[in-house]
Amino acid sequence: MPETRVRPPSPALGLAERPIPSASPKYVYDFSEGHKDLKDLLGGKGANLAEMTRLGLPVPPGFTITTEACRAYLESGAEPPQLRDEVSAHLDALQRRMGRRLGTGEDPLLVSVRSGAKFSMPGMMDTVLNIGLSDASVRALATQAGDERFAWDS
Repeated sequence: MPETRVRPPSPALGLAERPIPSASPKYVYDFSEGHKDLKDLLGGKGANLAEMTRLGLPVPPGFTITTEACRAYLESGAEPPQLRDEVSAHLDALQRRMGRRLGTGEDPLLVSVRSGAKFSMPGMMDTVLNIGLSDASVRALATQAGDERFAWDS
């Protein structure tokens, strides 16, 4: 019988606490789906962003790829088959929520990717900022910011 986890309550998504069979693990969680006690699953940064969201603090919307996805990759040498679809679904939801599209030239959505294990390890992992910048979106960002140097330095 597969191991069972419990989904944390998520009032923002209307989710009640209920078991999730791990036969098909969930690899991506919206910030509104977690809390501070899920550091093993969401990493330190992911759990803390979820907790701040749960508390109603002003956190930009986003999602966390779980440590289980990382473990599955390390064990098999390939990304879990459903990971791409889960990330795409969360990115689509983020684009709808923000009213922006990743990589567009007019009003681009920019995202950041940060690693985060259960315990912080400064200097161990790189941060990738401003994913979604292209030549066209940099020009749009310069226009929005009124500062071309800022846009190109981003």
